[in-house]
Amino acid sequence: MKKTVVATLFLLVTGVAAVAHAGLDDFLSSLNVQARADLGAFNVKLGAQFGVPVPQVEQIVRTVAAPADAFMVLQLGQMAHANPDTVLQTYKAKKSKGWGVMAKELGIKPGSPEFHALKSGNLSFTGAPGGGAPDQGRSHGKGKGRGHNK
Repeated sequence: MKKTVVATLFLLVTGVAAVAHAGLDDFLSSLNVQARADLGAFNVKLGAQFGVPVPQVEQIVRTVAAPADAFMVLQLGQMAHANPDTVLQTYKAKKSKGWGVMAKELGIKPGSPEFHALKSGNLSFTGAPGGGAPDQGRSHGKGKGRGHNK
């Protein structure tokens, strides 16, 4: 009985991890298809979404292995409040280790909304300013933390 429960839990956990990984991989694959269809339009949308001049976006696209990697460099920069050059340095040093390792290196905490969005592929490519920012879990309601009810 215990072996069955342990085996079931193992399959469930590994299946969830595979789905989360597939989510990001599918999202990045879709971005690469869009970029290959019209790289110029892709670069313009990236620049607009992340507030980066198109010439800088084009330089990033030339520097990374795939156009979707340029999106991730800019997305991680937005999440970590880091400039693209800093993220590119991390990308060059850690790209073989994966996006999660790069995110942690840039100060994105595991368990944070940003990290969960990254790992699940819950990102968006809209071309609208701020369109790729996941909900950062900020509340605008009445809180009970420090500074309240003084």
